[in-house]
Amino acid sequence: MNKITPMEKIFWICLAGVILNRTGNFIADKVDIGVYLDTIGTVFIAALGGYVPGIAVGLFTNLVGTIFNPDEMYFGIVSVSVAIITAFLYQRGYYKSFQKVLWTIPFTALTTSLLGTIIEEFVYKTSLPDSFGKFLIDFHRHFLDEVPDKGLAILIAFCLLKLAPSDLRGNFLLLGKMQAPLSDEMRNELKSAESKFVRSLRTKIIFALIAVTILIAFSITLVSYITYRNSMVNDRIRIANGISSMVVNEINPSRVEEFLELGHHAEGYNETENRLRGIRASNSDIKFLYVYKIMEDGCHVVFDLDTANMEASSPGDIVEFDESFNEFLPDLFAGRPIRPVISDDTYGYLLTIYKPVYNSVGQCVCYVGVDFSMDLITDYGRSFIVKVVALFSGALIFLFVLGLMFVENNIILPVNTMAYCARNFAYNSEEAREHNVERIKSLEIKTDDEIENLYSAFVKTTSDSMHYFESFKRARIEVAVMDELAHKDALTGIKNKTAYTEVTSKLDEDISAGVAQFCIIMIDVNYLKKVNDTYGHERGNEYLINACELTCKVFGKENVYRVGGDEFVVILDGEKVSSCEDLVGNIRAAIKKFRADDSLQAWEKVSAAVGVAHYRAGVDKTADEVFKRADSDMYQNKLAMKATRKD
Repeated sequence: MNKITPMEKIFWICLAGVILNRTGNFIADKVDIGVYLDTIGTVFIAALGGYVPGIAVGLFTNLVGTIFNPDEMYFGIVSVSVAIITAFLYQRGYYKSFQKVLWTIPFTALTTSLLGTIIEEFVYKTSLPDSFGKFLIDFHRHFLDEVPDKGLAILIAFCLLKLAPSDLRGNFLLLGKMQAPLSDEMRNELKSAESKFVRSLRTKIIFALIAVTILIAFSITLVSYITYRNSMVNDRIRIANGISSMVVNEINPSRVEEFLELGHHAEGYNETENRLRGIRASNSDIKFLYVYKIMEDGCHVVFDLDTANMEASSPGDIVEFDESFNEFLPDLFAGRPIRPVISDDTYGYLLTIYKPVYNSVGQCVCYVGVDFSMDLITDYGRSFIVKVVALFSGALIFLFVLGLMFVENNIILPVNTMAYCARNFAYNSEEAREHNVERIKSLEIKTDDEIENLYSAFVKTTSDSMHYFESFKRARIEVAVMDELAHKDALTGIKNKTAYTEVTSKLDEDISAGVAQFCIIMIDVNYLKKVNDTYGHERGNEYLINACELTCKVFGKENVYRVGGDEFVVILDGEKVSSCEDLVGNIRAAIKKFRADDSLQAWEKVSAAVGVAHYRAGVDKTADEVFKRADSDMYQNKLAMKATRKD
C-alpha cells in the first residue's frame, strides 16, 4: 500500500474543513438557531495551516454552497476575510489561551459585518443607500447577528485545535517549501536582515503581485461592465424603436398640419393623444413622448404629453433645439432618420429615439420622439460592478496569496538562505571553512528550476574553492609579481622582448601544425639619437612613449611589443591579418601628418620606418624568417624616407 504524501494529507485535511463548514451550516439551518456556523472549518484550517489553506477552505466552501444557494457566490470575500483574520491573529498568539481568543470574536465579527452590509446594500439594491444612518442601522443589525455566529465558530475551532494531534500542524509547515527546514538561528537572522531592507525582493514582488491583481480585477470589472452596459443600452434601443414605431402608426401624416394649427380643437386630436398616453403607460421607463415638426426656427409641437413633474408644451409651440442634437440638424431638416442619441443635460440622463413620419409621397412631415430614462441603467450598472467585485475578489485574493507563497518558497527563501550562508562564511580556519560548506549543503534546495541550478553551482563552487584556497592565495601574488617583471616593458608599459619570444614560440608551433596565419610589422623609430642629444634623454623617453602610443592606437596595445631601444614589433594573427595593409597605411599617414605639423615639438613629431611581412605557408619555417623579411622591408622604407628627407 502506497504511503500518503504530505500534500495528499493537506488536501484531505482541507477537504475535511470544507465538509465541516457545510455540515455546520446544514445543522444550523435545520435546527434554526439563528446562526450560520459555516466558518468553523475555515477558522480551524486557517489557524492550523495559515493563509493559503484557510483561504482555500473558505473560498471553496462558498463555491460548494452556490449549488444550494446561488447568492453565496457573492459572500466568498466574507469567508476569505475570516481566514485572513484568523491566520493573522494566530501568528500573533491570540489562539494560545481562552482569554486571548475571546478578543478575536468582536474583531472578526466587525469585519464580516461590514463586508456583509456592503454586499447586501449594493448587490441586492439598484441604488445607493438612502442615507448613512440607514447604512449604520443595517451594519448594527449584521453585527448583532455576526457576534454569536463567529463567536460560536471561533470557540468550536479553538476547542478542535486543542484536541487535534500535535503532529497535525506539522503537515502544513512544509507546505510549498522547496528546501530543508531552517534552524532557529538562521530563521531569526533572516527576519532581522529582511527588516533592514525597505526595498527587498519580497517587497518588490508583493507590490508587483498587488499591481497585477488590481490590474486583473480592474480589467475583469471594466470589460464585464462595458459588455453589460452595451447589452442594456442595445436592449433599451430595441424597445424604444419598437415603441416609436407604434407611435408612428398612430400619427396620420395628412393631418399633421391641421393638428399643428388647431391642436385640441382638431377632430380626432384628443383621441390620438389618449392612444399615445396608453403607449407611454405601457413602459415605465418612457420619460417623455412627443411629436415635433422640425423646422429651421425650432421644433414645432404637434403632440407633447405632460408628466407628473413637467407640464407639456401646447400644439404649435416652438421648442428650441437641444445642444446635443446640433450635429443631427442637417439630417433632421432633410427629413432623414438619425441614430439613437444618449444625452445628459437639462432633462436628465436620456436615450432619445427620433423616427420620421412620412406622407404618401415619401415626404417627412414630422418626427416621433421617445425619451427613455437611463438612470436605471446607471443603478443596475453600479449593482453589477459590485456583484463582479464580490464574485471575483475572493478568488483574486486566493491567487494573490498562492502566488506570494510560490515566490516566497521558490525564490525569496532559497536566495536569502544562500545569501546568509555566503555572508556568514568564515575563512579563518580549515575547520570553520568545512563547517560552512556543510551548512550550505544542508539547505537541500530542490526547486527543480534555475534556482536549484544556482544552488548546485553555489555548492560546487564553494566546495572546490576551499580545496585550493590556500594555494591560490600564494600563487596569485607570485604570478602577479613574476608576470609584471617578465612580460612588461618598464618605460612604455607594453609587452617586452620576453613576451615577444613566447608568442613567436607559439607561432612556430602553429607553423609546425599547419594552422599558422599571421603577419609581422616592424617599426623602427627615427631621430631618437638626435632628440636625446639635442633635448636630453627625458625628451627622448617622451619621444619613444609617443611613438609607442601611436603604434598602440593604430594596431591595439595587445598586439604591440618593444623588442629594442627604438624598435617595436606588431604581430597580427587570425582574422586581423586581413586588416594589416590598411593599418600600416594608417600609421604611415599618421607619421607623415606628425612630421608636417610645425606646431609640435621635436619629441612630439613621431617618425618611424615601417616594414611588414606576411607568413607564407610552405615557405617560412619559423616566425623569425617572417620577422627578418619585415625588418628588411622596414629598412627599405627607412632608406626611402632618408632619400626624401630635407632636414
